[in-house]
Amino acid sequence: MATAKGWLLHQMDVKNVFLHGDLREEVYMEQPPSYVDQTHPNLVCRLKKVLYSLKQAPRAWFDKIGQYLVTSGFQTSNAKFSLYVKKTDHGIVVIVICVDDLIITGNSDANIFDLKKLLKQKFEMKDLGKLCYFLGIEVIKSPKGIWLLQRQYPLNKLFEYGMTSCKPISIPLEQNVKFSSHERDLVEDTTMYRHIVGSLIYMTITRPDLSYGVGMVSQFMQTPRKPHLDVVRHILRYIKHTLQCGIFYEAKSQLQVHGYTNANWADNVLDRRLTSGFMFSFGSGDVSWSSKKQPTVALSSMEAEYRGAAIIACEVVWLQKLFSDLGQSMDAPVVIYCDNINSILLANNSVYHDRTKHIEVHYHFIKEKVLAKEIDLIHVSTEDQVANIFTKALGTDKLKKF
Repeated sequence: MATAKGWLLHQMDVKNVFLHGDLREEVYMEQPPSYVDQTHPNLVCRLKKVLYSLKQAPRAWFDKIGQYLVTSGFQTSNAKFSLYVKKTDHGIVVIVICVDDLIITGNSDANIFDLKKLLKQKFEMKDLGKLCYFLGIEVIKSPKGIWLLQRQYPLNKLFEYGMTSCKPISIPLEQNVKFSSHERDLVEDTTMYRHIVGSLIYMTITRPDLSYGVGMVSQFMQTPRKPHLDVVRHILRYIKHTLQCGIFYEAKSQLQVHGYTNANWADNVLDRRLTSGFMFSFGSGDVSWSSKKQPTVALSSMEAEYRGAAIIACEVVWLQKLFSDLGQSMDAPVVIYCDNINSILLANNSVYHDRTKHIEVHYHFIKEKVLAKEIDLIHVSTEDQVANIFTKALGTDKLKKF
């Protein structure tokens, strides 16, 4: 949204962030070494302020800055509690808080300058200027737009796991790969497997194309086997081939929301449960995506796609609330592309048929949204859907090679 509207992104860092919080509970600690009162060595100290390593520290800090922002005229977003918005006659200012890092943007430079001044007066903060690096994510701005990339983190992990000299490959997962929890031997170092998968999960922040493969290998964290480790190595080889890939938000793009949904029916050989996935683009780049194994077994491909569409409908409601808090209206229905005609017909049909009684009531949520004209469910072929998703994730040049 900031890229499309030409807003500048600023970053601030809070020094000794957890020392700013106020304690609500009574917390006691032993006398610290070298500061023991020799006359009362068995007494303990009652804390007046929060210290690092306390479980209450993050919550106390978040309450402190949240209360200060609310008293300064900001409103907490109902969709994202770490998002604060202030709307005035002169413009809008938005703050995103992640522990000790703050991202500030808006359409009024004067309001942003005043906010920085207020924050520095209340807390000990450092103004880092324009947003360039945030939580391991590179923010590269150009006249054409903004890139979100993770290059150094994957390189560090490839070196850590001894994969720097591996042979790159161009696909994230082998076609028609089947996962089993019983075939072949167990992985000797399960901790290492969990560390690698955890690193891959973090990389999905800017890499939607990794979501499905990482989601599959994440299901075997408890007892991983060698085929699962082979798949993990396959994903790392793909990452080496696509280190320059990320998410691109084009400047002055049309701020319209489009969604893609898909689900595989009975593809899991272990329990035949479906895996659903969705992706939303806002303007020119992706803003929300997911690949998740569902707790139910679908009786048909239509039911599997219909359940997947219901899940993406819930995400639409969340996005509508989020954009509303940011002052971005969504008057037109959200367009969602699905490759199953029968599930689209079911969602557009106002009559509940006997054949759909076995589908849980909350999965008919998509039907209500379609009939209320809040969502427009449109058919698209699987090939076109995959092409659109990979174009956004990899770029046109990478897609041609793929």
